[in-house]
Amino acid sequence: MDFGTSERAPLAPTAAEGVKIVITGGFAVGKTTMVRSVSEIRPLSTEEAMTTAGAGVDSLAGTPEKTTTTVAFDFGRITLNERVVLYLFGAPGQERFGRIWQQLFVGCLGAVVLVDPRRLADSWYAIDRLEHDGTPFLVARNNFGVPRHDLAQLRDALDLPGSVPLVDCDARDRESSKQVLIRLVEHLRELVLSREVGE
Repeated sequence: MDFGTSERAPLAPTAAEGVKIVITGGFAVGKTTMVRSVSEIRPLSTEEAMTTAGAGVDSLAGTPEKTTTTVAFDFGRITLNERVVLYLFGAPGQERFGRIWQQLFVGCLGAVVLVDPRRLADSWYAIDRLEHDGTPFLVARNNFGVPRHDLAQLRDALDLPGSVPLVDCDARDRESSKQVLIRLVEHLRELVLSREVGE
């Protein structure tokens, strides 16, 4: 896969197929950051300043420096080859944006659920929705430089079945974010192959 490097790369005239992946997770977990770090174009972002109206609704525990929040979605793009383009959508993490969530997931191949190890409960909504809807996903623990628990402990805490990949990442780092997306694509391929074997 060729994850381009140009910030203003035009879409190739040979591009004929688009695939869609959604990055989701709890509030302030790094979804916008991941889209920004890996997109070959300057991403579309719908971040707005947080106001006092959000006090008590969006907890800033563990993230006191956060001043903005996504109110619709983030959008980025990666050219995989001359014909296939990957479109990335970052979904808002709060449950109150459920209607936007429904629209963002139409036609998506799979999802990345980013989790903050300091606020695991914030990720349950996204995981529950994906499991309920039957959307394939993996979980990526965003490394915020805090003491790490073993990934097996994290899997237990999230009650994740063994069939769901669980990886570490740094959403700020392009290569790390790229590896998360590659692992998701591998997971999707494994699911397709297992279904074909079962038929």
